[in-house]
Amino acid sequence: MSVKTPLKWVGSKVRLMPQLRHHLPEGKRLVEPFAGSCAVMMNTDYDEYLIADVNPDLVNLYKVMAFDTDAFLSELEILFSAGALGDTENRAVYYYAVRDAFNMSGRAFGDERVEAAARFMFLNRHCFNGLCRYNRRGQFNVPFGKYKKPYFPADEVRAFAEKAKRATFVAAHYAETLDMVRDGDVVYCDPPYLTEAGNFTAYTEGGFSHMDQGRLARKLRRLARKGISVVASNSDVETVHYLYAGFEVVRVNAPRSVGAAAASQKVAPELILKSPLDSIAKACA
Repeated sequence: MSVKTPLKWVGSKVRLMPQLRHHLPEGKRLVEPFAGSCAVMMNTDYDEYLIADVNPDLVNLYKVMAFDTDAFLSELEILFSAGALGDTENRAVYYYAVRDAFNMSGRAFGDERVEAAARFMFLNRHCFNGLCRYNRRGQFNVPFGKYKKPYFPADEVRAFAEKAKRATFVAAHYAETLDMVRDGDVVYCDPPYLTEAGNFTAYTEGGFSHMDQGRLARKLRRLARKGISVVASNSDVETVHYLYAGFEVVRVNAPRSVGAAAASQKVAPELILKSPLDSIAKACA
């Protein structure tokens, strides 16, 4: 049984963990440059974790849940209680007020870091489909989700705080995070997926382009040549097969529930890409 995470997250690996876990090799420390909801951290048992994401709002939330747990839950309960009052229209008005406050504040700086983290979690649990999306000005812009009773993740937050005792959290570009890899680490990369149709794959205002996909694949290939265990996930499209030529490819069917209606839930094929050194050496010879 998989452990749920405090965050709702598009592309979360919670439901895929029974399959993915078998492909993550043993090691002392797991390094995740695209941590997202931290589903992999919550569902594995490494001695240490280096948990990173380029989104500073997300990393601030990790740190606050880990180190200011009680204050965070108190602040979050205030937001949830106020956000549940009135009819749908009133709840929508409150949601947009919280969103405006989140976008106008200093967000993850100074004394406001707990408040910023609680607002971010409130938005995540009340916005449309739990999306995390920003406009070009760096403002969170996902609309209200119209849920009757959003789930308050107190148990999940406390479980996260307990697991976080093994973790170091950093706000960093994936290239910076991968430069921190040391001998004996296991690297797992779950970037925004490459799509041929240009569907939604971006979780920050900068996006994640085809060029980024190529740079990431080359960086992972170099780490594999150094003897680092590398595992990545991505979509089952021709370009991904090309970028990871020489990696061991495992096809899996991943649950998806991105649409607004339950009927839109489906299974989508994706790839787990693993880096046996002999295969890479032959591919690059």
